[in-house]
Amino acid sequence: MKSFPIGARLTAWYFGILAVVLSLFSLTAYFAMRNSIYRTVDDELRARMEGVRRLIDRTARYEPEDLRRELREHSELAGNTLLQVADQQGNWLYRSPSTDRYEIPKLRGTSAVPSTLALNNVPLRVLSAEIQVGDQSYFAQAAVPLDDFYSALHLFATLLLVSVPILLLSAAAGGYWISRRALAPVDQITQTARSISVHNLSSRLIVPQTGDELQRLSETLNSMLERLEAAFKKIIQFTADASHELRTPVAVMRTRTELSLRKPRSAEEYREALAQVHSELEKTSELVEQLMLLARADYGVEALQLSTEDLRQIVRDVCGQGKALSEAKEIEFQDQMSRQPVWVKADAHALWRLFLILIHNAIKYTPKGGRVAVVVRQENGFAIGEVRDTGIGIAPEDLPNVFERFYRADKARSRESGGVGLGLSIGRWIAEAHGGTIEVGSSLGGGSIFTLRLPLIDGEPPELKSAN
Repeated sequence: MKSFPIGARLTAWYFGILAVVLSLFSLTAYFAMRNSIYRTVDDELRARMEGVRRLIDRTARYEPEDLRRELREHSELAGNTLLQVADQQGNWLYRSPSTDRYEIPKLRGTSAVPSTLALNNVPLRVLSAEIQVGDQSYFAQAAVPLDDFYSALHLFATLLLVSVPILLLSAAAGGYWISRRALAPVDQITQTARSISVHNLSSRLIVPQTGDELQRLSETLNSMLERLEAAFKKIIQFTADASHELRTPVAVMRTRTELSLRKPRSAEEYREALAQVHSELEKTSELVEQLMLLARADYGVEALQLSTEDLRQIVRDVCGQGKALSEAKEIEFQDQMSRQPVWVKADAHALWRLFLILIHNAIKYTPKGGRVAVVVRQENGFAIGEVRDTGIGIAPEDLPNVFERFYRADKARSRESGGVGLGLSIGRWIAEAHGGTIEVGSSLGGGSIFTLRLPLIDGEPPELKSAN
């Protein structure tokens, strides 16, 4: 089922909450007004009854006619209040002129709380009291008609019933208008975001300088677009570079085979051509393997098999190959290992590959008679592995890019001497997958230092502790 727009839903919630609030307010105001009327009338009745009590106490010793006259004068001064007083035999001593019209019944007994009676379709608030003066008892009743009060109360209720719906509808309309204005920038963001595609990833949303959620949303979306654009450019560049690197060996192999097939060749010539094709195939296979490794790493499926390892032992295994490579090129090779085990949580094969890449690069770009040194040590809770060389070095403008894929410095890297430029990218991924970092320091003609930093594991590995 299609949901309503967020503006309509906000208006509906606003309408519902406001309706509940106004209903509770109206009920509270209505009952508060009614109770206020009752309190006012009851106070008036009690004050009137107290006045009658004092009058009877002061006049009872005189003749009954004098008492009637005093009660009549008191009742006339009281205005709208109805009053009737009877002696203990039930004879009326005084009744207000309008009492007969209401036919107020003669109530015996006393009550501190007035009661409401409906007599002849007129609501009355009645208070009865027994007044004792000496050995004489008198029964007095005071009453106030409530029709005028009830008319005002009914008018107030009618006003509430009419004004509350009008107020609700007006507030709902105003709320919907405000919500549409508040959500208008969201619609603009939506339209702009919808217009952005792979052909215009450089487009950005307009950021309203309001300091609110809309500004933060626009800034966040723009940051996301920047990351997407950068990732898309990397993918395009990666695809172009990979295509270029794969095209070169394929072209070489095609040329070799075409030349061999143009005319009959001797067995030795065919062997030489096949050897050249095989060499290119090995380079291409290595490139494809590296591309697949980086692709799996980017996708998150190239998982490492971590275990507790001594970094010294891993590096020693790599140094065996490094020494053989350096001897062939007449380069001095040194390894300086920590005397204490350097325990790290690592994938031994991945770290072996990382150091092989660094050592191979160092030997490749160090001229005859140079020196390559490999150092493993501990420092401030980290395992440090360094590969130093006295080679041709790297220009300052190339240093920030040496770990980028397919990057080769023009003066120091080429297909013939420097490979395809994926080794250091793989090395950086291996370092970061271990929770570490890899850095380079270099200058032209001054050699290079590649530094790997990995978190140390305190103490001995569990298997050695159990053996001890």
